[in-house]
Amino acid sequence: MTASAPGARFVPRTGEGWRDPFPMYRDLRDRDPVHHVEAGDHWVLSRFRHVFDAARDTERFSSAQGLTFLYDDVAAAGLDAVRPMVFLDPPDHTEFRRLVAKAFTPRQVAEIEPAVRAFAVERIEALRHDGGGDIVARLLKPLPTFVVAHYLGVPEADRARFDGWVHRVVAASATGDVMAASDTVAEIYEYFTALIEWRRADPGEDAISHLVGAGDAAGVDPLRILGFAFTMITGGNDTTTGLLGVGLELLGRQPDQQARLAADLALADDAVQELLRLTSPVQGLARTTTVDVDIDGTTIPAGRKVLLLYAAANRDPREFGDDADEVRLDRRAQRILTFGYGAHHCLGAAAARLMGRVVLEELLARCPRYAVDGDAGTFAPGNFVRWYDSLPFAPSG
Repeated sequence: MTASAPGARFVPRTGEGWRDPFPMYRDLRDRDPVHHVEAGDHWVLSRFRHVFDAARDTERFSSAQGLTFLYDDVAAAGLDAVRPMVFLDPPDHTEFRRLVAKAFTPRQVAEIEPAVRAFAVERIEALRHDGGGDIVARLLKPLPTFVVAHYLGVPEADRARFDGWVHRVVAASATGDVMAASDTVAEIYEYFTALIEWRRADPGEDAISHLVGAGDAAGVDPLRILGFAFTMITGGNDTTTGLLGVGLELLGRQPDQQARLAADLALADDAVQELLRLTSPVQGLARTTTVDVDIDGTTIPAGRKVLLLYAAANRDPREFGDDADEVRLDRRAQRILTFGYGAHHCLGAAAARLMGRVVLEELLARCPRYAVDGDAGTFAPGNFVRWYDSLPFAPSG
């Protein structure tokens, strides 16, 4: 094991600390890409090649001990019993993912597009009518909550209650203390326990129905289904809000690229891919080494947490060129780490891309010279997801 290089230091960010973590990422990539944090005894990988390799190596880099750099984080969050899908390794993860994936087919994603578009148009038109406002509160936070509710099969009549639960749980999860919203968590578990039984008798095309009807007549263990629902709620909301809010701010800082996209909305898919790379809403997640691992001459001992800094890797000039920090609509980078890679590639990636594309198309069609004020925006608390909790928006710059 080698000592960390002078000048390179990983410091967890939260709230306003997220405004500019990129100099720290650059120092880590250049000076100490396999970085040891003595306080807490965990490691940080920041170069694309190292993060990419570790993300795909589920045998040596396990998810079973949690995804933060804190030890015993699964137990601390009260998730031992439900054991969400993200804390599984293959082959258990592979089998469970196969069952859930039936609700996330290209057809399923395409079918929700009209509803997503109608939701976005209504919210954008309201912002235009009002001359602007907080685009996070008005559009970017409610939209992913709407989509998650759809995939979980939450009936329309329960959506308002579901929205409140999501808001409280995401706020608690951001601080790393999900149990701070223990009453809400209990309500969610009670609700979805009843929803599971309802879907057993009256199945639909949602993910809960697919899990209830999977395998034998008893379906999947209800605790495992509850764990999946909880993962969707905590993982499918602030991440998409991060893509959209930070993405609009990045695009607005490069008016030539904003104008180019507004003039040719056929570039929206390319724009989403580039903004996914640059925003990396989940800045990093951890794995635990199952054996001693050597990376370029530095040994990470077995049983140690290793933070995979996706956001640093996604801006690594060794992979993406000297302009890796800039928006370039024609970059078309294929290997990005925003959704992880390999076995743990995010199941909701297609839905997130859909929301990103629809928002860009509808917003730029109606407000081609929009402006957002990142300096006046505020970042949400939490050590792992970087997203604007508020962001002032003006329909024209």
